[in-house]
Amino acid sequence: MPKLTVEGYGTFEVAAGKRLVNAIEQDAKVDILHACGGNARCTTCRVEFIDGEPVKMTVAEQERLKARGLSGVRLSCQILCDEDMNVRAISRLEGSGRPDPGGPPQATIMPPPEWVED
Repeated sequence: MPKLTVEGYGTFEVAAGKRLVNAIEQDAKVDILHACGGNARCTTCRVEFIDGEPVKMTVAEQERLKARGLSGVRLSCQILCDEDMNVRAISRLEGSGRPDPGGPPQATIMPPPEWVED
């Protein structure tokens, strides 16, 4: 089982293949935002990788980050926990002024992933 370390929260074993946004929320109990329901539309689920950043990326993630002019962050809704990861959850419900984190993300990556070719 991969280990997920969330800065300030600890290290947790997570099911292999679980979406990172769900692992952060359900396993680490961090109030991470996912305003669009984990569909790569809003960028509120962004994280910074301290270690273990996956090399592959979905087309949806790449396009959304580029459209928003974001660098140095990744969208946790577009990442699977396939290896050990160490992240900083930078977009949280606490202090956001939002009434809730957003609709619950599905168990699988949405939209269905198309992977960026290296």
